[in-house]
Amino acid sequence: MSDIDTRGNAWLTPPSAYLASRPSAFSVPARPASCYLPMRDGCRLAADVYLPQPLPGTQAPDAFPTVVIFTPYYRRFRLSHPGAEPSPNGAKYRDAFVPKGYAVVVVDVRGTGASFGTRDALRSPTERDDYYEVAEWIASQPWSNGRIGSTGISYLGAAACFLASTGHPAVKAIAPLFSVSDIYSEQLYPGGMLSKVWVQAYDELMLALDQDRRDLVAGFPYFNDPSFAGPERTDEDADGTLVAAAVAEHRNNFTLADLAPEFAYRDGAAFHDPALDSGSCSPYRYLDGIAPDVAVYSISGWYDGGGYANGAITRFLSLPSHDSRLLLGPWDHGARTNVSPWRDSAASGFPLLGEVLRFFDHHLLGLPTGLEREARVHYHSIHDNQWQPADTWPPAPAATRLHLADGGALTGTPPAVSATVSTQVSFDWTTGRQTRYERLGAANIEDYYADWGRHEAALPHFDTAPLAAPLSLAGHVVAHLQVASSQPDAAVFVYLSEVEADGTVRYITEGMLRASHSKTEPCPPAYRTTWPYRAHRRADAERLTPGVPVALDFALLPVAWTLAAGSRLRVSIAGADRGHFPQVPHGRPPVLTLALGPDGCHLDVPVAAPASGR
Repeated sequence: MSDIDTRGNAWLTPPSAYLASRPSAFSVPARPASCYLPMRDGCRLAADVYLPQPLPGTQAPDAFPTVVIFTPYYRRFRLSHPGAEPSPNGAKYRDAFVPKGYAVVVVDVRGTGASFGTRDALRSPTERDDYYEVAEWIASQPWSNGRIGSTGISYLGAAACFLASTGHPAVKAIAPLFSVSDIYSEQLYPGGMLSKVWVQAYDELMLALDQDRRDLVAGFPYFNDPSFAGPERTDEDADGTLVAAAVAEHRNNFTLADLAPEFAYRDGAAFHDPALDSGSCSPYRYLDGIAPDVAVYSISGWYDGGGYANGAITRFLSLPSHDSRLLLGPWDHGARTNVSPWRDSAASGFPLLGEVLRFFDHHLLGLPTGLEREARVHYHSIHDNQWQPADTWPPAPAATRLHLADGGALTGTPPAVSATVSTQVSFDWTTGRQTRYERLGAANIEDYYADWGRHEAALPHFDTAPLAAPLSLAGHVVAHLQVASSQPDAAVFVYLSEVEADGTVRYITEGMLRASHSKTEPCPPAYRTTWPYRAHRRADAERLTPGVPVALDFALLPVAWTLAAGSRLRVSIAGADRGHFPQVPHGRPPVLTLALGPDGCHLDVPVAAPASGR
């Protein structure tokens, strides 16, 4: 089964139907106009401009709304010979919007591509200031109608949030796709632990691109065309002198592996600049700068990295006075793969940019789209493969409490007798190499957690009885654990699985927490959650007293999943994930003891109404 938008009755007008009703009235130019845009400090940013071209027998309007894309991954490659797509990072947006009557501007962010300057952090405040100036330039062009939108996957989507937060009056709508809101908890340090795959892979990719190391670029699936010959020059750079000078400046760019340790806590800052912390590089810090008339469509997937879906949800929750919308699908990062084990094809069949087009048509072109009659939230449930509408998040009306009980049971009835179960952590245990984290490392994975049963078999687990009827989950499962560690710190990982009637074990989701980060507090108004929030301040971190239980309350990554009748819901516990997170504590694998009983470990599970669609 696929993720096509007609499975279920989630939309009054499905995205595919809207797209079919919106014929192309323009063509894409054979090549863009390209120029340097000077910034306030003299740094020059390379930009490509694609203007809609009238089809034969038609006439183009004098001005267009603009969709601007900010990318660190080359706005366009120079080709050693023709035939390849020179803009693998921007072509999808160009081809989706230009034929529909939008100007598309693609900009190499400071310190990347053909742009000058250096990068001093991941999506730094300096870049945010650049975005305002780019918007000012766009709004002043004769082909601009003065209305700007922005979108893009991952870095590009977070950049769209930065743009909107500058308060430029021309910006009216953004659609951040598969992008973080808080780089600390969603990207760098999920649960307070460094995401090793992402940090290493990001540095390797940016070194390859920023320094025009074509031998290294070829190792990444997105950029391995042999005709790619470095960043494309602008129109004024006839002999390539300018792009060579720009690349030379990039050799001074920061490296994430060197900067990340200074951000080990959310209030940790760079020693040389106390104002530079993970928050100053995160969109959530600036959400209050997004004007109420700016519409925001946050889109993510259930296996979108180590927390990017949380970014989409917190952004949606934190902008209640806006036309704020949320779409969550059965996808990995960027929707390259439909992650459902029961899909027909690994490729997504959902018209993602068709849905974004409708959103922009509504807010930038003022077309009668019917968007105002649609639900504000749409989400896809894995296994029953149904799209569902909702007006709020989470869609589940209440949580069902399940208790971990002696004998490996997971039950709705609190155990009458207190007990404990202990497990020796193995730092050699791993979730494998087909996980949500490898995808952040730019791996092209089609079968997620295909070997999950083999890995999960080594863990202590707790199962429900076989289900008498399908059970639909939608939202965040929240773990409430009472755990004692034999060491002064520990990592605790909780995995949720469906055990099918034939014994096949399917990974559903996971959550993790470094035990020394146990302190929670109410979420701030500009960072709204419906699950336990923690500030991850250095002053809040506490060593454990070995052997003394500590309360650990944390959410698993969100998911919508329908377990089949006859299946069992399984909870598994680990204390490490080799290759993805550091050892806690280093070289001293602890014994973890879980408290069971009336006041022991339990989970709150968001049970949703069953699907009512086709």
